[in-house]
Amino acid sequence: MKKTFPKRPRKLSSKKIGMAPGTLMHVGEVKTKHPVISLTEYDAKHVIENTLDAATMRDFELPTKDKIWLNVHGLQDAQLIADIGHAFNLHPLVMEDILHTNQRPKIDTYGDYLYIVAHCFHHDKEQNTLASEQISLILGKHFVLTFQERPTGSFEPIRERLRTGRMHIREAGSDYLAYALLDVIVDRYFIVLEQMGDECETLEEKLLRKPTTALLHNIHQLKRESMELRRSVWPLREMINTLVRNDSHFFTADTVLFLHDVYDHSVHVIESLEAIRDLLGHMLDIYLSGISNRVNMEVRALTVVAMLFMPAMLIAGIFGMNFEVTPWLADIDGFWWALGTMASIAFIMILIFWRRQLLSRR
Repeated sequence: MKKTFPKRPRKLSSKKIGMAPGTLMHVGEVKTKHPVISLTEYDAKHVIENTLDAATMRDFELPTKDKIWLNVHGLQDAQLIADIGHAFNLHPLVMEDILHTNQRPKIDTYGDYLYIVAHCFHHDKEQNTLASEQISLILGKHFVLTFQERPTGSFEPIRERLRTGRMHIREAGSDYLAYALLDVIVDRYFIVLEQMGDECETLEEKLLRKPTTALLHNIHQLKRESMELRRSVWPLREMINTLVRNDSHFFTADTVLFLHDVYDHSVHVIESLEAIRDLLGHMLDIYLSGISNRVNMEVRALTVVAMLFMPAMLIAGIFGMNFEVTPWLADIDGFWWALGTMASIAFIMILIFWRRQLLSRR
């Protein structure tokens, strides 16, 4: 049975051609049935978590004392994004970029807040593909907004730290929460790279045993996934480097020190990704060498068989010549003498081939 691989969903950006800048329209795959809004209010002493609906967001008012973290799962509702943008006074271009889920990782400054776009990857076991989602993060003075395409549980460790109050995340400002979220996004790359590394090792072992077309398809699939990761990681590193410089002064000096660590992690991710890309290229060479070696083995086997029959064909040709006097033609045992000669020559050639290891598969 021919092995098929799932096609990646296309994000149709062409349907926005000709529309005015700031037009709110969802572009991309719908990954949730209904958007889910979670609101976390916290300070140094307490944390309050609530789940909101679209109707609540129309009359939402910002808390005056506590820091808040608003997270949205599901971006297909343009009106919901518009209501959130109205509540937090977001620029129309920011809301447009949130709904357009094919953005390049970037960072934009809009006066009182910072807009960050990143991508989070995970391995889809059902379809055996690398799945990605766009994460939009907005950092304000007392709030952090995150917009995800679907619930993946990536930010659950941050929620747990807020509940338990570990590592002074409650006492720190909203910039520290933004750093923690970015740190989780970058750390997710290590999980994906680990899985890709394990798969590469498995494929390499199978290639050394027997190269097949299915393994070649798997190598090309991993190569496409590495290219997709590379397109996301390189601008992510530059984006974090911009945050480290802190030209917009949205991060305190203490938080900038933590951002340096995130930048180091992004560099490590790039180095690991380049190592995987080199390994994939090496595996392609192994596949081509294995196929070439197998063809050589088959050609050698056919050559040996042909050479074994060549003496017999020569003897048969000699005895088939139209001469009146030919040895053994008049002999009653001549036929058996000819067959014996053919078999003896073939046996002697087999011994010669065996001593020269021409009959070995190695």
